[in-house]
Amino acid sequence: MKSEFLLAFNQVCAERSLPREVVLEAIRTALVSAYRRNIGAPPTQNVAADIDLETAQAHIWAEMKVVEQVSDPLLEVSLEKARAVHPDAQVGDMVMIENTPRNFGRIAAQTARQVILQRIREAEREAQYAHYVEQEGELVYGTVQSVTPQQVTLHLERTEAILPRKEMVPGERYVLHDRIRAYVVEVRRTGRGPQIIVSRSHKKMLQRLLELEVPEVANGTVEIVAVAREAGSRSKVAVVARQEGVDPAGACIGMRGVRIQSIVKELGGEKVDIIEWSRDPVTFIAKALGPAKVLSVMLEEDPVEGKTASVVVPDDQLSLAIGRSGQNARLSAKLTGWRIDIQGVTEAAEWALAQVNENPEILSSLGLAAELLPTVDAALRRHSEEGYPYNTEELVMMRRVIEGVRSYLIASRDAQRARLAAEEAARRAALEEARLARETSIRDARAAIPPAAYDVSLAEIGLSHRVLGHLERNGLSNVGELLEMLAEGDEGLLKLDGIGAKSMAEVRDVLERLELPAAEPEAEQVAAEPQEELAVVEAEAETGEEPAVVEEEAAPVEVAAEAEEELPPVEAEAVEALPAEEGAPVVAEATAAEEAVAEEGEAAAGLEELEEWEEEEQVPLAEPKPKGRKKTPRELVYDEELGRVISIRRHRRGEDEEWEDYM
Repeated sequence: MKSEFLLAFNQVCAERSLPREVVLEAIRTALVSAYRRNIGAPPTQNVAADIDLETAQAHIWAEMKVVEQVSDPLLEVSLEKARAVHPDAQVGDMVMIENTPRNFGRIAAQTARQVILQRIREAEREAQYAHYVEQEGELVYGTVQSVTPQQVTLHLERTEAILPRKEMVPGERYVLHDRIRAYVVEVRRTGRGPQIIVSRSHKKMLQRLLELEVPEVANGTVEIVAVAREAGSRSKVAVVARQEGVDPAGACIGMRGVRIQSIVKELGGEKVDIIEWSRDPVTFIAKALGPAKVLSVMLEEDPVEGKTASVVVPDDQLSLAIGRSGQNARLSAKLTGWRIDIQGVTEAAEWALAQVNENPEILSSLGLAAELLPTVDAALRRHSEEGYPYNTEELVMMRRVIEGVRSYLIASRDAQRARLAAEEAARRAALEEARLARETSIRDARAAIPPAAYDVSLAEIGLSHRVLGHLERNGLSNVGELLEMLAEGDEGLLKLDGIGAKSMAEVRDVLERLELPAAEPEAEQVAAEPQEELAVVEAEAETGEEPAVVEEEAAPVEVAAEAEEELPPVEAEAVEALPAEEGAPVVAEATAAEEAVAEEGEAAAGLEELEEWEEEEQVPLAEPKPKGRKKTPRELVYDEELGRVISIRRHRRGEDEEWEDYM
């Protein structure tokens, strides 16, 4: 025979619909909790519990340390006792030893009762949540348990569901203990169990009812494409057959409407229209407006107003197409996804004739339909004056005229939109091109900024304290960064905080007066040229060739001749007053100086002077002067003591503006 404990265990599992392992784990957790509470085991100690379902005997296993001498029986175990369970145990090891107290079953039953119940309740809630999460989007049966103005509470299996007011069907009454169907919208996890939200007005509920009642929908032969529903009043369902030879609307309606009637009854008398879906929007819209008969459908897609369908119906079908309070047109628009504009044929024909009269270009675009205008006009007058209805031929002619006028206007609007789109694209392309050109210009302007500008601080260029503070607060510290901002134009600085028109003018004025040092020449190139020239001069000196020396002096003499022409009158007279044998012909003509140098035979002196001149020129080339320092020009003058033309450079000695000559 089974023990009473095992029978009770199985009963709990069955009543709570819980797996045996879940309930058994709850009992084990309760036993461990009872052991820790009654024995006083520390929370860090590893404790495990087990129970024999047949005998209802509980066993507790605690982790203990193997020691030679036991001082704490709760945490330590002797080596002999440990090896009885674990033969390979050593001193210092941690082993699991059974430590079940006496009469632990009775103690555990008293202490662990609440823990077991709590664990079971938690497991039950988790199982309910997992079950109903899978039921989201499905239909469930529930019994009305309570009714309030805000919500209706339904009793499901072992739990409750809430039907909020916004999910109720308008006009539907709910009576206690009534069994109703509802659509599971959402399942929320809470501390008191799952909270299930159901609906009776959701459009997916109608779809699920069709799947339950129509086998073709359930097996996929008939597919539900779209559903538009106004709960409690009317619904429209678009269906399509995925198998040839199957009537989708007939399959959903059933023989003599048996299938659809059961759905209508479940929904409390709500009317349901089954419509066959079509790939052609014109055909689909015409069917969606049923039971009204549609004369014409014209489609227009506008990027602003969206998709619009202009529908024309006979005058006696206008109210049927619109429906009570616009319900039929509204549901058709929801079902098809098109905005529907419905007109009677008389109104549409009068509008078309007015458009033709206002715009003569429409008449030429109608083609053969233009010949029908007199007949349409006569039919309209007869209808308005005598009240005669339109015959079929007149309705066909009106439809051709109306469609011709609408086609022209739609094409005109499309052409205008295309033109505007092209203009907008051209404008955007021009703006993009201008932006790229501006970025290129800014990049080139920034590349032209001398590197020395980044070494000049803004505090050194003479800006006012106010403007300097604004620039520094915006992260600018040197002239190079300021020039980078100005590369974008005036707006480059004006976009900074605190910079206005006056500050901009001050910055511009300071930068115009600022002289930045020129870029430094590369030291290697500058030093290489004088070395090559010096090598050539030394080579010529060794060979004794003097023409090179004469050529070197000839060039300065020519420069002096040109400079002599530009001398002031006073200096010119002083030069003419010199004795002819002492060099007056030399200043007038460069060739005479060459002959004088050759006659005196001072090649050695000329070579020595040339070497001195080369050394003097080589120093600044090898060691470039600081930026901004200008080189003092040389002058050619006649030396009376030497009796020849020499090159001198004047240096300023001090503040008294006296000059000192250096050869």
